[in-house]
Amino acid sequence: MRALRWLPGVGLIFCVSACVLEPEPNREQVQAQMLANAAIPAAWKERGTTSATVENDWLAKFNDAQLQALVVEALEFNADLKMASARVEEAAAYVSVARGKLWPAVSALGRGGIEQSSDDAGLQGGVVSVSWELDLWGRVRYGARSAADQHSASQADYTFARQSLAALVAKSWFLATEASLQRDQARDMVVAATTLLDLAQNRGRVGIGSEYDVALARVNLDGYRDGLVQVDLSREQALRALEALLGRYPSAEIAVAVRLPALASAVPAGLPSELLERRPDIMAAERRIGAAFNRTQEARMARLPSISLTGSVSDLTSDLFVLQERDQPQWGVGGKVLAPLFTGGALKAQVAVRTAEQKQAIAAYTSTALKAFNDVENALSSEAAMRTREMVLVAAVTEAGRALQFAEERYRVGSGDLRAVQQQQLSLHSARMNLLRVQSEQRVQRVNLHLALGGDFAARP
Repeated sequence: MRALRWLPGVGLIFCVSACVLEPEPNREQVQAQMLANAAIPAAWKERGTTSATVENDWLAKFNDAQLQALVVEALEFNADLKMASARVEEAAAYVSVARGKLWPAVSALGRGGIEQSSDDAGLQGGVVSVSWELDLWGRVRYGARSAADQHSASQADYTFARQSLAALVAKSWFLATEASLQRDQARDMVVAATTLLDLAQNRGRVGIGSEYDVALARVNLDGYRDGLVQVDLSREQALRALEALLGRYPSAEIAVAVRLPALASAVPAGLPSELLERRPDIMAAERRIGAAFNRTQEARMARLPSISLTGSVSDLTSDLFVLQERDQPQWGVGGKVLAPLFTGGALKAQVAVRTAEQKQAIAAYTSTALKAFNDVENALSSEAAMRTREMVLVAAVTEAGRALQFAEERYRVGSGDLRAVQQQQLSLHSARMNLLRVQSEQRVQRVNLHLALGGDFAARP
């Protein structure tokens, strides 16, 4: 018993001299090792960008109050975002579980009653026991640090999920607006084709036309009517997709804007090296490397002996037999050493498993970082290409409109045929649709650029 009295002091000495945890790989080490072949440039390759600091609150730059309200609604009701939030809560709970293992475990047992069965010998009273594993090698602390890193990764994932949801709502809004504008243009073409059919019939009645022209005009009108049906379907699908993001029933009844919002000036893109410290998905991948490193160290420490201190205080009585003659309550302390001697290679294999997971986390970081660079360069080049295409298509719409006027005039006076008019109608319709598609895509790519750069959709204090 006297020897046991030394155990708390021995435990304290062991705790003081316990091993210091190995530091996690830092950002510079990871980047130097995993992006050695990337040769990150000093500036983005796409010309025309500015290296000014990336701005937040990009959603407000579209100057669309309805769009901002929809993003707020999606953040509140979107089911996928709720799952991401729950994963953060789960990770936080795991941190508490892991840290709880660093403290002594205290439990109490009480027994009492009028009658006691023979198996518990009529014992009445209570026992309070304490057990504490001395984390000599850092196994428990590595587990706690891994849980904390995983929590940080989940928080970064949630941040990126919020930004991605805001971006997806904005892009869906632009696409739904585009679909509504396409329907308006399709209706205009039906009206124009109907007017052309009336003209062909009038020419036939006065003797300067033919049934052939009337048949061609009807075929032309039916084609545009079919196109209108297709555009209506696309519009309904775009509206339902947007409503689903908002957590609404997909009824295709949401009202969209009457025009696409104006685009602000060029977006400050910052420097490529800054992207690694700004994008939440990259930061999440970085934290997962730390979590995997700590799990590997935890598995290695599990191969070493574990030492636990135990203690108990009891106050028991019995109506069936006489307890030993000593004062109540009773107390005792002790220690336990558990050393894994033979596990069939399971502990060694567990280290191999964790090491492989760490390699996967490092590779995932590399993939995420390179994808982020690619996202930015693609968005920048798309913006440049869309600006050029818009200028070309604006000119094409103007010229197609003029050509249609000439063709219609020639047909009215009898110096041209119906086919020429229909061809110019189709050219104008195609040019208008292409211009609308490019203008919508410009806004989609602008949102993609904001998301790729890691800028937040909301203003930060």
